[in-house]
Amino acid sequence: MKYTEVDAPKAGDTVLVGMSGGVDSTLTAVLLKERGCKVIGVTMSLWKGDLPPLPDGKTLKSSCYGPDEVEDIEQCKNFCAEQGMEYHVIDVKDEYQKQVLDYFKAEYRAGRTPNPCIRCNSFIKFGALLRGVQNMGINFDYFCTGHYARTVRTAAGLWGSDKKPVMIACASDLTKDQAYFLYRIPSETLEKVRFPLGFTAKKDVFAMAKERRLIAAEREESQDFIPPEYFAYLFSDKPGIPGDIIDLDGHVLGHHKGIEHYTIGQRRGLGVSSTRPLYVHSIDAKKNLVVLADNDDLLCSGLIFDDCAWPAGVAPTESFEALVKIRLASRPVACRVEPYLPKEGEQFLGAPYKVTFSEAQRAVAPGQSAVLFMDNVIIGGGIIHTALS
Repeated sequence: MKYTEVDAPKAGDTVLVGMSGGVDSTLTAVLLKERGCKVIGVTMSLWKGDLPPLPDGKTLKSSCYGPDEVEDIEQCKNFCAEQGMEYHVIDVKDEYQKQVLDYFKAEYRAGRTPNPCIRCNSFIKFGALLRGVQNMGINFDYFCTGHYARTVRTAAGLWGSDKKPVMIACASDLTKDQAYFLYRIPSETLEKVRFPLGFTAKKDVFAMAKERRLIAAEREESQDFIPPEYFAYLFSDKPGIPGDIIDLDGHVLGHHKGIEHYTIGQRRGLGVSSTRPLYVHSIDAKKNLVVLADNDDLLCSGLIFDDCAWPAGVAPTESFEALVKIRLASRPVACRVEPYLPKEGEQFLGAPYKVTFSEAQRAVAPGQSAVLFMDNVIIGGGIIHTALS
């Protein structure tokens, strides 16, 4: 795929920087200021103050949703004051509850495995947050974050279209690349989005932050979403429905307390005794069953995805070759992608697509995202609907 790098913020530009208090966003703000940009720091407020203390005196480690948000905001406020930067906090609590927390619970209760970070990026961080800023009458030339990714513009029409949208590309430091999390951000939003750390290695970020004596360089790395210890609290609004745990032949191996406590590929905490390792193979929400199997039985030849996100909204109509990632930690694998014709009784969100792997992949989980790449550029993707054996 041919593409060009998009213009970076330059001296005199007004740049909105999404800040969390961590080293990545803090350094991003400093680098832009050093470039001569007018930097406006902005933090989204998510926490409603409704989480109880963790058991055994445990504490959260800079999670996305939790009481440490108060400390993060105070640190961002102080940092911006010291740097002479304008700073705002945007309240997106209600939208976050609806689009991320409620979605997270609904998906698990449907026997699927959601990705809250992808949901948050598309609906909150690059959605509700920017709308909140615009509602305040704040104008800006670019919106920058500390994500490890890049924005590029395709040099040729996409899928036969004459549109040449801005697209997400992988970071130079592939060990920290976060492009997978960003695939659902609309192209029109990406026109103003830039990732200044996209060409920088993580070790260099820490070195640059320490050189500038940034307090954020001493902070622990944040963890995604919330810790597992809070899952029981999140689901306490509705009791789980107990059911059977079975094997592939239908033999009852044990009982579960609710399918929301399980995910495809899970091995620990299954509550069954066996002479060999067993893993969650699938979850049947209609029958309220958790199905276990041997590790080799989790291998899949492909998948079907729907609820698609394509750059500029231009969807392919013919089959094509690409690389696909089925979760952040998985390596990209070659595949063939083609439009899928639904069978009688099948229901999808929008037009579905079938992905056939060049080599079998383990533990394909409905609810996760299948993200497609060409030459390290995201060309689309969607939510996994079905794993194919």
